[in-house]
Amino acid sequence: MAASCVVLLALALTLLLLVAWKRWRWGRAARHVIVVVLGDVGRSPRMQYHALSLAKCGFSVTFLGFCTSKPHDELLQSDRIQIVSLTELQRLAVGPHILQYGVKVVFQAVHLLWKLMCRKPAAYIFLQNPPGLPAIAVCWFAGCLCGSKLVIDWHNYGYSIMGLVHGPGHPLVLLAKWYETLCGRLSHLNLCVTNAMREDLAENWGIKAVTVYDKPASFFKETPLDLQHQLFMKLSRTYSAFRACSEPSDSGMERSAFTERDAQSGTVTCLPGRPALLVSSTSWTEDEDFSILLAALEKFEQLIDDGESLPPLVCVITGKGPLKEYYSRLICQKHFQHIQVCTPWLEAEDYPLLLGSADLGVCLHRSSSGLDLPMKVVDMFGCCLPVCAVNFQCLHELVKHEENGLVFEDSEELAAQLQARKLRPEVSENLP
Repeated sequence: MAASCVVLLALALTLLLLVAWKRWRWGRAARHVIVVVLGDVGRSPRMQYHALSLAKCGFSVTFLGFCTSKPHDELLQSDRIQIVSLTELQRLAVGPHILQYGVKVVFQAVHLLWKLMCRKPAAYIFLQNPPGLPAIAVCWFAGCLCGSKLVIDWHNYGYSIMGLVHGPGHPLVLLAKWYETLCGRLSHLNLCVTNAMREDLAENWGIKAVTVYDKPASFFKETPLDLQHQLFMKLSRTYSAFRACSEPSDSGMERSAFTERDAQSGTVTCLPGRPALLVSSTSWTEDEDFSILLAALEKFEQLIDDGESLPPLVCVITGKGPLKEYYSRLICQKHFQHIQVCTPWLEAEDYPLLLGSADLGVCLHRSSSGLDLPMKVVDMFGCCLPVCAVNFQCLHELVKHEENGLVFEDSEELAAQLQARKLRPEVSENLP
């Protein structure tokens, strides 16, 4: 058995050396970049934007990641960008958790290394962190073999996200922190999302980084009324919150819960007394506490019952993630009379249209490290959507209270902001 393992290991090393020699013979491609996300490409907007920017600057881009959801059409249509799917190993159903995690890490390391070595050599390997375990070490090793420089884009710290689940003192979290601190210094260039993270990387990690703030893509903008109607009618086929409360008396009219279209003239109008549309997006993880929003909605409903002049409300929470089922159960336990809540997963092209159609955006992102910023707010700003965001350490780098948005601490403050705003659909000016 031991002899067989040695033979297999020798064969694997020989194959790896042959592939490395082949890479060396080909030479490094000066205008080629490999972008790596050890996650879903469709849910990695910042890295999609990096890939598009690189392509527009004349680079050919190979994008490695999980192809679970569809990325933006602009990425798919670019003749300079090739998306290569990584295989995602599902969690094992047997054995202790640490063993399951170890098997997953080893599989990802071997699989990612193989995919990198099978690609044309690149001038740069551009890696998103987190997740950085085992991607940082693998990308650095592949770069050493192929002569590629490693660029890490620090979105957050992986160990701090793990700490939300396991606790900061868990052995896996401590191991992840040690690994991230050690391997993070192997990069040739570092980008980060906030000045606070840049300072923390310099002071505590010995890593020099450049702050690159997120900006909304060009397709995040206010949605014209006719496109709003198309989106609402499309969503109404699946979600009752978007369906009209009553059918139009004229058979030539097409109606959603928010808009009405004259089939003959094609004119679209807003329904009088339509509900207000509140939008939030999430990855349904531990760094977003949606019980804050649900409690605020309960207070909002009570205000309506008490006679306050407030509109009915449709609350749309988009996204996928591990805690979606938990919060969906909590939502089902609520017995709202004036509020409807739905939790769709939207296609990449529909999400900007929804933001551009909404009356208010709510962000509940609390950074696990206190050093990253919610990109969803950037997208909302691009759509000229008023924003209420929960406060945390460096939020002021993006949202300035009563200047470009409102900041709240808890459900009481959020409910008060909803009441003060009154969510009047006919009022279109931005906050405050």
